[in-house]
Amino acid sequence: MFSRFKSAARILLKGDPKKKHRNPIPAITDEEVAEIKQFFPREKFFIFGHARSGTTLLLRLIRLHPDVHCNYQAHFFTRQPLLKSLVNTPDAEEWLARKSNRWNYGRDLSPLVLRAAADVILERDAAREGKSIVGDKSPSSTIHGQAVRDMHAVYPDAKLVYIVRDGRDVLISERFRNFVEESKFLTSEDQRIIADLQADSAPFSDGRRSIFTETFIRRVAKGWVANLTETEAEGRRLFGEKYFGLRYEDLLSTPFDEMTKLWKFLGVKKVGRALGEEIKTEMASNPDEEWQAQRSEGIASFLPKGQAGNWTRLFTARDKSIFKEVAGKMLIQWGYEKNMEW
Repeated sequence: MFSRFKSAARILLKGDPKKKHRNPIPAITDEEVAEIKQFFPREKFFIFGHARSGTTLLLRLIRLHPDVHCNYQAHFFTRQPLLKSLVNTPDAEEWLARKSNRWNYGRDLSPLVLRAAADVILERDAAREGKSIVGDKSPSSTIHGQAVRDMHAVYPDAKLVYIVRDGRDVLISERFRNFVEESKFLTSEDQRIIADLQADSAPFSDGRRSIFTETFIRRVAKGWVANLTETEAEGRRLFGEKYFGLRYEDLLSTPFDEMTKLWKFLGVKKVGRALGEEIKTEMASNPDEEWQAQRSEGIASFLPKGQAGNWTRLFTARDKSIFKEVAGKMLIQWGYEKNMEW
């Protein structure tokens, strides 16, 4: 009784103390999903993948289907500050979970707020396109498994599509994007490599000189392994049959077959043969290559964009050794190599 009196007196004199941390945001319930789908009924999907793994190409192809819409990089779950930042404060919890708030039926409204915010963004675009299935493409290069868990907490009913590319080609593509588009982040050693590459590209084209620093290889290879390990494991664990994994190289070699499987996974009514020609036309263009050429034509022209196997002519013996050490087992796991003898 005395402690309650002291607490009441303290609040009276100093005001209600601010809560420093909020409780974990609860996951949306099946009942809440059913309720919100009355207002936002379109089926949803999300495309994840390590950066430079073909997520953009997949987006361009997936939305060729008359039932399917997809747009770029909302980063609901894959890049800070994330969708959950909308309610991830003590003040937001106090408001949305307040007992006197008769709209919440005694439960924190945070997951409904997050779902409604994402749904309106997705469905507004899909409605404009007249499409019944809608998704977002957001590379998941840094948050890995947590991105899958955060997605499941808001969209347990959605489908997760995960695209994987040979990590050696990811490394090369990431390096040239780093050269062409992010010059302000380059080290002095990086700058020397660029200058030498521009002066004489021949030694870099046949494995005599490396375009990489050891630090760069280790950082990207380690991130690639973590992304594949965590995303695959969490995707299968949480989404089960609603998880679809594919390889970028298979998309390049048999695009119509891969896209047919993917469209059917998403629940389209039919896949017309005419889509095969549309796929060929779309794959004949490469907006990313054009963009990089505008930024730095000399460097961009050194690397054919979007191809599989660029690493075979650009890796030095040292590059191979470092990559094997960090990511060799993952190459075998995804069928890129049969053993470590490459």
